[in-house]
Amino acid sequence: MEKLLSSLLSHEDNRLRLFDMGRRVSKLSIDLFTKVEQNLVPYPMPFLHHAWIGMLMWNPKKKDENLIWFLKFPLDEQGFLVQAARDDIVNRLLQNALMPDINKEDALKDNPFSFTPDAEKMAIFHAQAALILGQPASQYYEDVQQYLSVQRPHEYWENLGLQGIADFIVRLDQGTNELCLCTNFDKLPPPLMQSISRLLEHSQPSYTLLGALSRHLSGLLEQESSSVDLIAALVRAISNTTLTQPRDELIVKVLSSPYAIKTEVLLAIATRNLTSLYQPEILQVFLEKLAICEAGQQAFTRILSDLMFLPEMRALILKAFRHNEQSDALRQAIGAMLGQQRSASH
Repeated sequence: MEKLLSSLLSHEDNRLRLFDMGRRVSKLSIDLFTKVEQNLVPYPMPFLHHAWIGMLMWNPKKKDENLIWFLKFPLDEQGFLVQAARDDIVNRLLQNALMPDINKEDALKDNPFSFTPDAEKMAIFHAQAALILGQPASQYYEDVQQYLSVQRPHEYWENLGLQGIADFIVRLDQGTNELCLCTNFDKLPPPLMQSISRLLEHSQPSYTLLGALSRHLSGLLEQESSSVDLIAALVRAISNTTLTQPRDELIVKVLSSPYAIKTEVLLAIATRNLTSLYQPEILQVFLEKLAICEAGQQAFTRILSDLMFLPEMRALILKAFRHNEQSDALRQAIGAMLGQQRSASH
């Protein structure tokens, strides 16, 4: 009988929690991952042609002895798990991790499928893991709380740790955390505002918080020399809200601004605001801006190649390619992209 990774790692003495680590850190149900493993369904959140999975394992009786692994699974052209890679990972675990004399932390050493998340994703992952395990936040959390409730001097922001900010973000619903952030967001030093905004993409901003983010983003768009990185960070911050209509209206506003041809801004829309691009009229404007993006044809081809790996997105983009009203720039960019793909297939 085929051995499934999910069943090997979760049993009566062991608890398993899965996270998608691709575009953002989000929970992944074991039932869904089991279906993905069995090739019953494609992986729902591919990023750069891989499934990026974070695994948290613990024994309820020994919560301090938890284990964390990060694995990236290659996907085929339809988004299904490449079975040879999955089998390789299972075999390695059977040979190493499940042997009593092997240090389980070392079970994936030299594994070609393991990866290290970037610092922001790692901080959010650890913050969420602490919540799941009922552990306290890091030692840096209180500093962030005090700063955002104006109990620290303005210049103290340089002392705030990334892990403390991540702990604050995953605990927005506790105490007055969200209220303090909304009240004081406009007054934050730009580097701290940018750091908080980038981490907010892993949360689901409420109506109140979305309002604070929206007002600041709208103000930046109206200025001639705003920070492109901060605008891109705010575009990421609003991306995961459940309030899709105001979010989509903001994306339209971003695409109507002079900052819409900036690569960082277009990347933030493409990689984080996918559901906005499901709207054909927003997608069409996005394609027009991408065609005249500062990074040129290479950015157009790379960004769209990643988006078109998603079946639903692929169909929408191909339909948009046939749109009657296109600029010459977009027509040329599409032609160059399709020409490159034809050359690569021969």
